[in-house]
Amino acid sequence: MKTLKVISALLTYPSDELVAAVDELKSVLMREALLKPRQLAAINALIDDIATRDLFDAQGRYIMLVDRTRSLSLHLFEHVHGESRDRGQAMVDLIKLYEDGGYTPTTSELPDFLPLFLEYAATRTPAEAIELIGQPGHVLAAIRERLAKRSSSYEAVFAALVALSKTRLDEAALAALRAEPDPEPDDLEALDAAWEDEEVTFGPGAATAACGVDSLASKLRQARRPAPGLEPIPGVGPRTVVTTSPASRA
Repeated sequence: MKTLKVISALLTYPSDELVAAVDELKSVLMREALLKPRQLAAINALIDDIATRDLFDAQGRYIMLVDRTRSLSLHLFEHVHGESRDRGQAMVDLIKLYEDGGYTPTTSELPDFLPLFLEYAATRTPAEAIELIGQPGHVLAAIRERLAKRSSSYEAVFAALVALSKTRLDEAALAALRAEPDPEPDDLEALDAAWEDEEVTFGPGAATAACGVDSLASKLRQARRPAPGLEPIPGVGPRTVVTTSPASRA
């Protein structure tokens, strides 16, 4: 599913290389024809927006959206675990998923970075890829809504991901995500509050359970934020979920 590679590229920090590849990106989307006409038109509009906008402006917009605003973080585990101890083991299990699938990331990003996650999904069979991107479906849907509220053209890629995953969203889980703080990037006081570290607790049940797939699933069910679906992908290794803190830009 090369369409996932295109979406992955569009969710990375805008660069000269990305701008130079816009015709190729559009061509891939057209050839695969996985998106409905309205979805394709919206993503093409985002591609044109990135290509025609001043690069520094495009980069600044990206930082304000996904790096500065926790509710729009592209690190999927950020929306599931926040800063809890469970996040570390979830990262380990996600790395193992990549390794079991023969995938070696070529970037230094954390494993739950959505563009990286989509790069891995693009290496799987279509059926596996669809099931995989459906696992964080509630997170993707919540981010889509937050971007739509801001009239951001980046909403198009999340709408496409939700549609491609064909996931039936749990309304209760989505409602809980909707209740999370969603400050504007220029509201510094609200942003500080949203990024404030949470208390790490110790003692029985804190994080001393055995590591592994089953304990990860248990942790996710008990996380302060509802996790995406955790159904395993046949033959692809452990079940996963996804999140993290914003990426810093040099």
